[in-house]
Amino acid sequence: MTTDRRFIIAALGASLLAGCASWRDTSGTTPPDLLPQRDAGYDAWVVGFRGRATSKGISPATFDAAFRDAGFLPGVVTRDRNQTEFSRSLEDYLAIAASDERIAKGRAAYARHAPVLTAIEARYGVNRYIVTAIWGLESFYGERQGDIPVIAATSTLAYEGRRGAFFEAQTLEALRILQAGDISPGRMTGSWAGAMGHTQFIPTTFAQFAVDFTGDGRRDIWADDPSDALASAANYLARSGWQTGTGWGHEDPRGKLEPQRGGPRFTTTVNFRAIKRYNNSDAYAIGVGHLADRIAGGAKLQMPFPPPVSG
Repeated sequence: MTTDRRFIIAALGASLLAGCASWRDTSGTTPPDLLPQRDAGYDAWVVGFRGRATSKGISPATFDAAFRDAGFLPGVVTRDRNQTEFSRSLEDYLAIAASDERIAKGRAAYARHAPVLTAIEARYGVNRYIVTAIWGLESFYGERQGDIPVIAATSTLAYEGRRGAFFEAQTLEALRILQAGDISPGRMTGSWAGAMGHTQFIPTTFAQFAVDFTGDGRRDIWADDPSDALASAANYLARSGWQTGTGWGHEDPRGKLEPQRGGPRFTTTVNFRAIKRYNNSDAYAIGVGHLADRIAGGAKLQMPFPPPVSG
């Protein structure tokens, strides 16, 4: 259930906190390698994939509309191949994940959407501040959703072949989303690895967890109104074991979880593990929990982090 999303999170690396590359070239600033290019091998792959997709229920009209403006994106392949392993301390991670700016924007976003967040909590049982914090970490409250066409990105990676089967499955699911009428091809945008919308769902995650909270017949996680996206994140957590009325955890000098040696320690609950189903990282789950606490008016962490080790 969560393997697909965990793979994408690993692929995106720090980009979830740093923002996503732009696609639309309205300002002339889109990197040339993220603009579609003709590639004979890719074009041949699309022809073959069309047969496989239509045999699995995708209509020719849906397929052709989806691929009309798609093309090979060499920059997506470059980014996929050039991922670097990195280790960020919890102190450094929280400096970004729970920065003063992210807290302030989170409080403002919560204030704007408090009625719908309260309604989402009532329906799914997931704390509304946790949902707000996930929104903040995933797309900076909708400001950094990514503008790369999902069909172009996932089909490029499917053709490239390093994880071809995985990304072909993502492309097929993206076509099903289009065929269902949840979004138009021109609006189905996301990160270079296919994570989409306010909550950065990949297509297979969307298929499992996205909901139509507004009742308009579409599961629109890209809309200016983030209701569907926020409800989808709550549904994800609810179906990942979230227990209503229980916190995520708290700072505790005697806690067993010490993500950074010599730094704050934490005692966590089953809901901490539910957050980790969204992103299998202790730092991410602490980031979500602490950001949620700060948005709700809670205090900073009390225990200091250790001084940096001099080189």
